[in-house]
Amino acid sequence: AAQAAASTNAAGLSRATLVLEDGSSFEGYSFGSETPIAGELVFSTGMVGYTESLTDPSYKGQLLTLTFPMVGNYGVPDPSRRDEIGLEKGFESYKIHASALVVQDYAREYSHWDAHLSLGDWLKQEGIPGLTGFDTRMLTRKIRAQGSMKARIDFPDQKPVEFEDPNARNLVAEVSVPEVRVFGKGNSVKVLAVDCGIKNNIIRELVRKGAEVTVVPWDYKFSEAVSEYDGLFLSNGPGDPTKCVSTIEELKKVIALEGSAMRPIFGICLGNQLMALAAGASAVKMPFGNRGQNQPVRNVLTGECYITPQNHGFAIDDSKLPSGWKTLFTNANDGTNEGIMHENKPFFSAQFHPEAQGGPTDTAHFFDQFLDHCKDHGKKLEFKPRNDKPVGERPKVSKVLLLGSGGLSIGQ
Repeated sequence: AAQAAASTNAAGLSRATLVLEDGSSFEGYSFGSETPIAGELVFSTGMVGYTESLTDPSYKGQLLTLTFPMVGNYGVPDPSRRDEIGLEKGFESYKIHASALVVQDYAREYSHWDAHLSLGDWLKQEGIPGLTGFDTRMLTRKIRAQGSMKARIDFPDQKPVEFEDPNARNLVAEVSVPEVRVFGKGNSVKVLAVDCGIKNNIIRELVRKGAEVTVVPWDYKFSEAVSEYDGLFLSNGPGDPTKCVSTIEELKKVIALEGSAMRPIFGICLGNQLMALAAGASAVKMPFGNRGQNQPVRNVLTGECYITPQNHGFAIDDSKLPSGWKTLFTNANDGTNEGIMHENKPFFSAQFHPEAQGGPTDTAHFFDQFLDHCKDHGKKLEFKPRNDKPVGERPKVSKVLLLGSGGLSIGQ
C-alpha cells in the first residue's frame, strides 16, 4: 500500500518521467494515456489554444511543452461536431498529432460554455500521454540554450522506448490526406491545395472567402492538373521540407509556367519552404524553432510589422535565393526568413500562419490577396501598406483596472 501511494500524488495521478537525450530526467505525473513515447521536445509560448495546437499536423512526432503555467481549465469541445463545410469544429484536424503534452499545472476542473470533456480524458481517448508537475520555464530555458532535443516519456513497470528523431522520417507523408477531397463545392474561384499537413482553418478561410478548395495528397501530380484551377496553394506541415522531393519537383514545373498557363501560388509555413526550395534556395534546421502566437514579422516592402502565430523548426536561407526572387517577410526577433515572393510572377509565401487558430488574425488579408490574383492572373503582385485606421474618435480613458494573476502580468 505504501509503495502504491508513493507512485501517485494526492490527486491520484500516476508518476511519469521525462528523459532527455543529454541524460537529464525529470519526475512528474500523468494525466493522459500512460503510453511510453519518444520524439522531439519543443516549446510553444501561446497562452491559449491547446486543442488547436495538439491537432495541428505540424506537431507530428513532437513532445509539446507549454510555457503558460495553467493548462486544461477550459476543457475540450466535442470532437464529433462538424462545421458547415464538414470539418472538425474547434480542431485543426481529425486527431491529435503531437506525440505528448507536458505542462506545469494541469487543471482537473474545467469550465467553459463549449466544453464537452476534460483535456485529460481527451488525451486518454486519443492514446496521447499528458504530463504535469514540471517546471516548464526551466525546460524552455534548457531548449533555448541547447536547442530542440530528443526526449522520451517513461512509466513505471513499462519498458522504455528508444530515443527517436522524428525529422529523419517523411512526416508529411504520414499526415497528408490519402485521397482528393473537395470543400466549398460550387464556389466560383477554384483552388488546388497541396496537403502537406493542412490545418482546417486554412480550408475554412479559403472557402469563406469564396473558393472551392480541392485538397490533394502531398505527392499528387499537380503540375498536370493546375491548368484546371485558378490558383495553387501550398499548405503547412511537419518536419524537414527536403523530405518532400516529389512535391518540390512538381512545384518546379508549375513555377516554370509562363503566360496564360501560369497560375498564382500562395504557400504557408512548410509551403514557404517548399516554394523556396523549388526556386533554388536551401533550408536549415533552427536551434529551437518559432512556436507561439506572438512572433513579430516585418514586411520588408512596406515596413509594417505584424504579430503572428507560428509553428516551425526549419527555416529558409534567403541569402541563397536565385535571381528573380526576393525576401518578403523577416522575423523581427531572430532575423530568419518569414516569406518570399517572385519579382515578376504572382507567387508569394508566408512562414507564419495567416489563418491563426489559435493566435492573432493580423495577416488574414493575405488570403484575399491570393484570391484576387486567382481571379485576375495578369494582376501585378504588390504589397501596399494597410489603411485600417480606427473608425471614430478614440475614447479618453484615465484609468484601467487590470484583473489577472502574476503569471499573466508580463504577457498583458
